[in-house]
Amino acid sequence: MSKPKKQNKSMKIEIETSDLEKIAEMVIERIKPLLANSHDSTHSELITVKEVARYIKEKESTIYKKVHQRTIPFLKTGGSSRFRKKHIDIWLHNPYHSDLDIYKLNHNGRG
Repeated sequence: MSKPKKQNKSMKIEIETSDLEKIAEMVIERIKPLLANSHDSTHSELITVKEVARYIKEKESTIYKKVHQRTIPFLKTGGSSRFRKKHIDIWLHNPYHSDLDIYKLNHNGRG
């Protein structure tokens, strides 16, 4: 008794150019958020008190006060306060954002 031959079941699909364009647009829309959250070195760079003051148009003394009160997201590096620009952007938009939880901000001192 002979074995039945295996059939190669390949399916051919014909797609119109307009359909390909729609698919490409859908893919682009889905990856945009991933690209926006990628590690852009200019967006995640550390900036100084002077730079953050200029960036948010405040006095340096105001920034030092916010650091002391823990109402602004900051890091201590070598005894100096530094700020991750992307976290300053988030803080400006929403100081209660979950991405800022690592800083343990004092929201009672924010006015």
